[in-house]
Amino acid sequence: MVKYKRILLKLSGESLSGEAGQGIDPTRLSEYVNQINEITELGVAVGIVIGGGNIFRGLSGTSEGFDRVKGDYMGMLATVINGLALQSAFENSGKKASLFTAIPMEPVGMRYGKEKVLDCLSRGEVAIFTFGTGNPFFTTDTASSLRAVEIEADVLLKGTRVDGVYSTDPEKDPSATKYNEITFDDAISKNLKVMDQTAFLMCLENKLPIIVFNMNEKGNLKRVIMGESIGTLVKI
Repeated sequence: MVKYKRILLKLSGESLSGEAGQGIDPTRLSEYVNQINEITELGVAVGIVIGGGNIFRGLSGTSEGFDRVKGDYMGMLATVINGLALQSAFENSGKKASLFTAIPMEPVGMRYGKEKVLDCLSRGEVAIFTFGTGNPFFTTDTASSLRAVEIEADVLLKGTRVDGVYSTDPEKDPSATKYNEITFDDAISKNLKVMDQTAFLMCLENKLPIIVFNMNEKGNLKRVIMGESIGTLVKI
């Protein structure tokens, strides 16, 4: 029995780049699609928000002289490129996936709308959400919490290269302590960087649990869906 019937999976753009650190790694893309297909076969409805940092990160562009608003739009366009790559990989695997954009971009993708998404999920398709929230100054973390609440997901899954939430950055501090479970209040009081503050508070206000886990380990997504203690659960 699966524990979560409808999920929102947040993937960073950097995760698609694999070891290269930029661009799209076809092997990593295929691995992710295989993991997602594995849980859709169990009847799980899946929505995905994808970042664009492997191509362009809006905030970092300001240090290079880009206007912040234009830089953020460039970053949002990068998420569409990643979304198209995901959609193509799903179709190559024999799985139907629909691409939604936060602003009109036909024929690239469909304009986001809750009813269209729910119809897509009811047919067993994967829904891919791109172009963030459609607004500058908001991250794809915020887009993921917003879409998760809108589609009434049971949980927001943040797939990363780290196996959970730690007291400090485990890649910099070997003595960092991992939390298997933590409440929203404790995460706030400890100033833990689970997601950006806007996204985190949206999940808190809507009582939406978050699970942070290592998506790069094959089989982890299914383990999370089945209720195994993988990664870190952030709960009320």
